Amino acid sequence: MLLLVIAAAAFLSTLLGGLLALKLRDKLHLILGFSAGAVIGVAFFDLLPEAINFGRAFHSPATLLSCTALGFLAYLVLDRMLLFHGDAAVRGPFAAGVLCLHSLLDGAAIGLAFQASHHMGIVVAIAVLTHDFSDGINTMSIVLKNGGNRAQALRWLLADAIAPVLGVASTFFYTLPGDGLGTALALFAGFFLYIGASDLIPESYHAHPKFLTTIMTLAGAAVLYLAIALIGQ
Repeated sequence: MLLLVIAAAAFLSTLLGGLLALKLRDKLHLILGFSAGAVIGVAFFDLLPEAINFGRAFHSPATLLSCTALGFLAYLVLDRMLLFHGDAAVRGPFAAGVLCLHSLLDGAAIGLAFQASHHMGIVVAIAVLTHDFSDGINTMSIVLKNGGNRAQALRWLLADAIAPVLGVASTFFYTLPGDGLGTALALFAGFFLYIGASDLIPESYHAHPKFLTTIMTLAGAAVLYLAIALIGQ
């Protein structure tokens, strides 16, 4: 029952974040700035520490960080291939799809943490819920930034909101090997670092005052850091 409540909360949190991004579309550069900080904050303050925490019994920190580098470089290659074709209609859905996969992994992490212990499940669930709101903003921002219309953005937002619910549900049917979750989280950290640093930050600066967008980027990272730090106390 508790897992169902958490899954519903993740759905609503993601949905609300995306709807806020849609409502403030005329301030999209500021939302993109915040999203960039939030994406990078998730990678540095949440995904990488959790990757090392889950994976240290099986892999060295150097190996896990190599997975992060692999994720960053793999996303770079794929993004450059899409950029070469110049099709923003492809790049937007591709980035949104990565965010949805991350949300799916978020949900799986909650379910698997509950398999380990009730306490760990609660801690992981709170961590996921704190940045699901940003996930919704990020998904909506990426689709709109790449020329997607309102209907397309809402469809991707709905997919991103459903993804953690499916992730939680999936853990009723399997148990992930102990070494799998750490490497998966490290890989997704690399994806997020690329999306934030190469996609969202440059776009948030485009034709807009840099001071305020910089403040928003720092605010996005700070919000994620504070939320995760408070959870860890």
